[in-house]
Amino acid sequence: GRNACLMMGYLSSEGELIGVDISDEMISQFLRKCSDFPNARIVKARIDRPLPFKGGFDKAFISFTLHGFPQEVREEIIRNAFEMLRDGGTLFILDYNEFNLREMPLYLRIPFKLVECPYAFDFLRRDWKGILADNGFGEFEEHIFFKYVRLLKAKKRRVDGGKDRKGGLVPSEEGLRRGTSVRLRDG
Repeated sequence: GRNACLMMGYLSSEGELIGVDISDEMISQFLRKCSDFPNARIVKARIDRPLPFKGGFDKAFISFTLHGFPQEVREEIIRNAFEMLRDGGTLFILDYNEFNLREMPLYLRIPFKLVECPYAFDFLRRDWKGILADNGFGEFEEHIFFKYVRLLKAKKRRVDGGKDRKGGLVPSEEGLRRGTSVRLRDG
C-alpha cells in the first residue's frame, strides 16, 4: 500500500496503478492508503499464476517479493510480468542485491540468517540480469542501496524469435514458456 501510494505521484491522471496481492491484510492496507486515488485498484490474485493482464502495461514493479519463492516460481512470476508488459515496457525489481553472505559484516549477517526464509539465500546467488535476459528482457540498469539492496530495471524486448534492435537473439514465445534458467553467480 505505501509503495503504491508513493508511485501514484508519478502517474498522469490517465495512468492507472493495479496492485496484485493474495493477503487480505495487504489488500486492506492498500485500500486504506490509496482510497484517495481513483486510478488505483488492487486485485486479489497469485502472482505465480497467469494474470488477466496481457500486454497492456508500460511498467511492472516487484518489491521485496521474489526472494521469498523457490526459483521455478520466481521465473513464473517473471514470465507473468513479461506477459503483462507491452513491447519496450519496463520491469522494476526492488529486492536484495546479489552478494556473498559470508562477506557481509557479522552484525548484518546474523539478523539476516535469523529473519530471512531459506529461499532468500538462493536468491542472493542468482545472476538476475542473466535470468531476465533468458526470459526476454534487456537494456538493464541498476541502482544499489546500502550495498545489499538493488533496484534492477529491465526492458521487455520484442518477442518474435528473431533479432532485436541491437542484433541480439530474442526468444520466441514458445521458448519463453519452456523450462527455467539455472544461472548462478560464483560465491
